[in-house]
Amino acid sequence: MATPIHFYSEGHKLSGDLYLPADLKPGEQRAGIVLCHGYTGVKDLYLPDNARVLNEAGYVVLTFDYKGWGTSEGSRSRLAPYSRVADVQAAMTYLGLQDCVDEDQLGIYGTSYGGATVTWVGAVDPRVKCIVSCVGVAHGARWMRSVRRPDEWVDLHALAKADREKRVLDGQSEWGERSMILLPDRQSAELAAAARANNPNAINTLPMEYIDETLQFNPEWVVDKISPRPILFITSDDDRLVPPEESYSLYEKAGEPKKLVTLTGVGHYEVYVEPAFSQVMDETVAWFQHYLPAKP
Repeated sequence: MATPIHFYSEGHKLSGDLYLPADLKPGEQRAGIVLCHGYTGVKDLYLPDNARVLNEAGYVVLTFDYKGWGTSEGSRSRLAPYSRVADVQAAMTYLGLQDCVDEDQLGIYGTSYGGATVTWVGAVDPRVKCIVSCVGVAHGARWMRSVRRPDEWVDLHALAKADREKRVLDGQSEWGERSMILLPDRQSAELAAAARANNPNAINTLPMEYIDETLQFNPEWVVDKISPRPILFITSDDDRLVPPEESYSLYEKAGEPKKLVTLTGVGHYEVYVEPAFSQVMDETVAWFQHYLPAKP
């Protein structure tokens, strides 16, 4: 069961949920895991299921909304990738302050764009002892180019340039449909719409500055700095929203210990539903249990 909490990152109050294992005893300390949602996700979308499984495996788990998302303070609905890194680091600090958590035993899990975020956090913050990146992005520009036709790619750059100039002159970004930036395949569009339909925090419009922020964030530049701490990459051979080549690139550039798991016939949003969800979490739990045991 989730307990609502809050903490601060760069002066902004962020909303989160703390999940405790049912068998946690008074005075006992466990390893803690921070869960990080994706591009336009929120903590109540998908992540409660991940938290439940990790609780069952004995871990204390924290989910939260980045600045400007859900009920967290901050500029609304921005990507702000480096600011997200700071948010995850603040979440780790908060989790480590809990009496039931061993602050020297912290892990992070990120899904979709959260997979990019946790890769960067792992590279720059030695407090991270174990990492899982699920269907993550390695290089923002390559990813956005890979899912577009040439004319769409040209149009995207034109949108980015016009909005960049507008922001400089009047301080405001234009807003557009989420699908203009996160170009979904047919399968992803259907599954994502169904999952987001009943969540009022899962918005469908974004500021155009998302484009520049995506193009300029490339976790594959720093993934090699994680070693000798362990990182697991999970992808799928049928992910048409974030192609598997993104995880392959991260895996190739990462140092040991590392592992790459490629699911078969699974679309991007299918990792959140059965039967793929259990495959993802079986690999995730096994990785954490090996390198970050829940109990001392």
